Amino acid sequence: MGFMWPSFFERLSSLGSAAPDIRITGIGFPERGFRPGKLIEATGRRLSEYAQRFNINFKYQGIALKWEYITIEDLKIDKDEVLVVNCLHGLKNVLDESIGWDNPRDKVLRLIKEIKPCVFIHGILNGSYGTPFFTARFKEVLSKFFSFFDIYEATMPRGSEMRIHIESNILIPSAINAIACEGSERVERPETYKQWHARTIRAGFTQLPVDSMIMKKIENYVNVKELYHKEFFVDEDREWLRMGWKGTILFALSTWKPTD
Repeated sequence: MGFMWPSFFERLSSLGSAAPDIRITGIGFPERGFRPGKLIEATGRRLSEYAQRFNINFKYQGIALKWEYITIEDLKIDKDEVLVVNCLHGLKNVLDESIGWDNPRDKVLRLIKEIKPCVFIHGILNGSYGTPFFTARFKEVLSKFFSFFDIYEATMPRGSEMRIHIESNILIPSAINAIACEGSERVERPETYKQWHARTIRAGFTQLPVDSMIMKKIENYVNVKELYHKEFFVDEDREWLRMGWKGTILFALSTWKPTD
């Protein structure tokens, strides 16, 4: 967790004394056992070390709760701060309307709207195996996870410890959970970016456009193919930045603000 922030700290450090103070609230799902927040706490310690290295004034608080139970009071928002919500792939693990009338997924979106961030950055795992129908879910899991395993087969040696860790501790458990579990036990419930688009608008958000200069830089950034692999691609649709492999969309990213 928090892998994107060290490079952000490094860029801020180039501002010298003009660099702003940073406060991050890390929110994760509770771990089993006596220390439900151990992963969140470890993330905070690592980020504090990076901030110190780059001379950034930094504060951190960690929250380990099911997201639908989080309140505004838990977030300790300062009205004088510039507030940004950065959510990368976490909402796929929040239950949806198939479980009950009080939809936890929409409840989280309503909370984000209520705190009125300047921008809501939403990154998603693009998939439709959140469906309650087993056959459709099974086929989609096979298709999507084949792409993930194919990426590592093409880009990492089979004996790589990192590859073994990712496949054994992330991909395989996720696939098993998506296929074999039902009800609240099934925690992998991704939606497509088009489904998230409609859901986010219903929750009261307005989509922000993709910056044309950023998109142009990405389109011209041939190193994505040259340095990584020719089968990776990045494109744009409906103001969503889409990332994938061999024509299959795996991830998507979009930015939003609460509708006035």
